[in-house]
Amino acid sequence: MKIEDIKSLFLKYKAADLHGRYITNQHIEPLLSKLPKEATVNIIGRSVQDKPIYSIKVGRGKKRLLLWSQMHGNESTTTKALFDLLNTLLLDHSSLKHLLEACTLYIIPILNPDGAAAYTRINANEVDLNRDAQNLTQPESRVLRAIFNEFKPHFCYNLHGQRTIFSAGNTNKSATVSFLTPAEDEACTVTQQRKVSMEVIAVMNATLQEVIPGQVGVYDDAFNINCVGDTFQSENVPTILFESGHFHADYDREKTRELIYMSYVVSLNYIAKNDVTGAHYKPYLDIPENEKLFFDIIIRNALVDGVVVDLGIQYQELLNGEILEFIPKILKIEKLEGFYGHKEIEAHGNEVLNEIGERLEIDSENVLVQIKGEKVLLKTK
Repeated sequence: MKIEDIKSLFLKYKAADLHGRYITNQHIEPLLSKLPKEATVNIIGRSVQDKPIYSIKVGRGKKRLLLWSQMHGNESTTTKALFDLLNTLLLDHSSLKHLLEACTLYIIPILNPDGAAAYTRINANEVDLNRDAQNLTQPESRVLRAIFNEFKPHFCYNLHGQRTIFSAGNTNKSATVSFLTPAEDEACTVTQQRKVSMEVIAVMNATLQEVIPGQVGVYDDAFNINCVGDTFQSENVPTILFESGHFHADYDREKTRELIYMSYVVSLNYIAKNDVTGAHYKPYLDIPENEKLFFDIIIRNALVDGVVVDLGIQYQELLNGEILEFIPKILKIEKLEGFYGHKEIEAHGNEVLNEIGERLEIDSENVLVQIKGEKVLLKTK
């Protein structure tokens, strides 16, 4: 499909009621109730705090794909894009009709509804569900495992979000979208299942490079059998980790949402139209590995205690009621050669103080700073 056609579909079918980073059951339930009859919506389990875990099943094809989002409750961009995709599949009766004929999609939009409501990575028992694939100590983990056993997918899409710290390789380009085909053994062997998922990732990357050149990365494939992706891959099901990251000034992740949507459409179209054998996996190996080279803000050449240094500032995400706030926190006071800021401020060797004119401290939160007596706002919104 042409990129402009996919962009047009996104704009037409974007789920306008979902916006920002704070997405919970309360936000998706009205959308679930409005889905056309072609979508089968069920409650497939309950969370630790007895919230429903929903599933959506669409399509009638032989190729089965299992997709789950918000395993980490504060990683919601892929959830928004799932509803954009559902709108497109169910309301557009021509462009992507072939996907529903070739594929059956089993979607769990929010696997961790307690974590989503609290805006935390972990569940209500303070367990990272992505480290519970073997022990299955949590009800949410057992729900996913039961569906995996019952549905018997041919592909798994493990949908996540990543912090703003990541660069696509050793560059000053943010890793706006990242992927991984998880390992299935300690040696990280490039097995047949991994080649299949690598081939699909390579196709998505080729499209994304036309839109965000140099801004796609992959994660280190170090093996951890406790991770869900590693477990499912080791059980011979090609599994793809999606990570939605930072696009310039896009802290609501709305541009990234479009890019994830594009990745869904491109990959599903490829799977629907092709017998994916893994023969074309090698371009995956050329995607740069993510590095941690970014701060949200760097104040360059700041005078602190008589020494010229850089200030590395990272936003801390704080849920205030139902409003997500980004609080600037100073993490580094040192020269930061080789690091980059999504926003950079030049102090020109002038003294930088906090809001009330006192010296800056590591781990201090500062909505604004003073440079040469002038107040500079750090908070994004």
